[in-house]
Amino acid sequence: MTRAGLWVALAAVLALANAAVFLWRGGSAHDVASPVVTEAAPSPAPDPGPSDNAAAPPASVPAAHVPGAEPPAAPDATPAPDPRVDAHASPRLLLPVQGIPFADVRDTFDDARGSERRHEALDIMAPAGTPVLAAADGTIEKLFTSDRGGLTIYQFEPTGTWSYYYAHLQAYAPGIAEGTQVRRGDVIGRVGSTGNADPAAPHLHFAVFRLTPERQWWTGAPVNPYPLLERP
Repeated sequence: MTRAGLWVALAAVLALANAAVFLWRGGSAHDVASPVVTEAAPSPAPDPGPSDNAAAPPASVPAAHVPGAEPPAAPDATPAPDPRVDAHASPRLLLPVQGIPFADVRDTFDDARGSERRHEALDIMAPAGTPVLAAADGTIEKLFTSDRGGLTIYQFEPTGTWSYYYAHLQAYAPGIAEGTQVRRGDVIGRVGSTGNADPAAPHLHFAVFRLTPERQWWTGAPVNPYPLLERP
């Protein structure tokens, strides 16, 4: 055998030896022929930060507030009736100025006051200093001084359904304070002409309101007091 043949034979033997070792270690022909490619692990998604997508509202905004979404159902605007009060019942009230006969009281509820509002109260004329009486049992809810009404009293009756308003007072009766319990006929103030009343015509401005469920002294539906006053 020539020297070249020996080199070829030796190379073949070495190749077979290498293959045998590789197979002994658990390899395969595919592993030999194909390079091994390692797949990189997926990188975590970046924090998107605040969203600029107007269609995706923050979690704190209800879906109903998203433009184009179905609006929420409107609440029932009619308040539930107070179960303690007959809806058709009307309070019967004492004429709240001492010594004034019913025949001298005029119904001024619908009288105009300016071009845009009604009086919605009674003006009971009487000399300055005449005692003002509680028209019914109740609680003094608020003592208040206003530009129009002057010295005023808001009284709630016991069920909290009705409010009685006394205005243009000259003074409060001694002992009258917010939270004071009063009985029908108690003296609570004195007729005057404070506020926008004419000093030459002292009188009691007397109004009645049906309170809202919130029972706020400054709100309520005006009710004509004239039919509610007891006749002699």
